[in-house]
Amino acid sequence: MTVTTTKGQDLTVEGLTVHYGGVCAVRNLSLAVPAGDAVGVIGANGAGKTSTLKAVMGLIPRTVGSLRFGSTDLSRVNARQMVRHGIGYVPEGRHVFAGLPVEKNLLLGAYARKWNADTRATLAEVYELFPVLGEMSGRLAGALSGGQQQMLAIGRALMSRPRLLLLDEPSMGLSPKLVEDILAVLQRLRAEGLSLLLVEQNAKLTFEATSRCLVVENGEVAMTGTSEQLRHDPQVRRIYLGL
Repeated sequence: MTVTTTKGQDLTVEGLTVHYGGVCAVRNLSLAVPAGDAVGVIGANGAGKTSTLKAVMGLIPRTVGSLRFGSTDLSRVNARQMVRHGIGYVPEGRHVFAGLPVEKNLLLGAYARKWNADTRATLAEVYELFPVLGEMSGRLAGALSGGQQQMLAIGRALMSRPRLLLLDEPSMGLSPKLVEDILAVLQRLRAEGLSLLLVEQNAKLTFEATSRCLVVENGEVAMTGTSEQLRHDPQVRRIYLGL
């Protein structure tokens, strides 16, 4: 599947802060995703990973020193408009439209595009990437298994033909076999030039899907490095890999 037709762009985030009432969930966090690269954010539950992703996407209130995608300032762009700027989002928990068929779920992902031959081609590419969705295109999304719903959530995001894909805990609740399937998809998308920002509690998946990682603790970046470096770091191995 070739999901990108436009030259990639860098995502840069500087000084991101998120408050929930009097609690600071993310504090002065900075990250960068170079065009065509894959960056992971790992950490324990409550570390601020999901808040970081939602804040970047504009889904929750935040303050930020700089948020840019290429030359575009996204600091005041809402989540709906993010899609029009080439950023796709796969939420934690999938959030498929359970009462709608699989194909209608996918078509909703293309709301920012005109329905034409190019859009139909993207739908065919999603079915090629996830054959099970093509086989179940008329089935209600609520009847799919957890793994199939995760594939649907990724496919829906790809329908907008993004240049950057944000993914929040795509391995949550999946069997080891399905986690391997999702990893293979992410590696393929990355190989085809799609930029990825992956938030995960599964450090092993993250290290294999990305080239660089941030370790987040209490809303702050505790460590950064290449995925290979962090995979072999004794502290990371003890805390996140149980080794």
